[in-house]
Amino acid sequence: MDILSAVISGIVGTLAISMVMAAAPMMGMPKMDIVDMLSTMFGKPNGILGWVMHLMMGVVFALIYAFLWSVGIGNPGWLFGLIFGAGHWLIVGMMMALIPVMHVGIKNGDVDPPGLWMTNQGGIMAFAGGLMGHMVFGLVVALIYGLI
Repeated sequence: MDILSAVISGIVGTLAISMVMAAAPMMGMPKMDIVDMLSTMFGKPNGILGWVMHLMMGVVFALIYAFLWSVGIGNPGWLFGLIFGAGHWLIVGMMMALIPVMHVGIKNGDVDPPGLWMTNQGGIMAFAGGLMGHMVFGLVVALIYGLI
């Protein structure tokens, strides 16, 4: 497992999913602004904290992908990038329902809870957008990791 390659691919993958989220409303999908949600997690909005947390999570997931590839579960190619991205969304999407437990902005009523797979913020289109974004993340992480 190459940790530096995983870190780099995680950062690039996070930037790629961020572009998908920024473009989502232009594609008929709901606003998917995880950076904004993270920026209000501990109180007043802090965009820098939101971005740091978002990039950090992308790196952590890229490290998980790289570890799985290093122990023989798949490989850093396009197919397993898409598969890992889809699995990643199915898992973290469930975790979205738990965010209110630790999110100050949601507890204060300043931020709406996203719900399971963010469906409170756009129903099936939010689910589809999250799936698409995470598959882009997985694809980019796999391809970048495989190239470095």
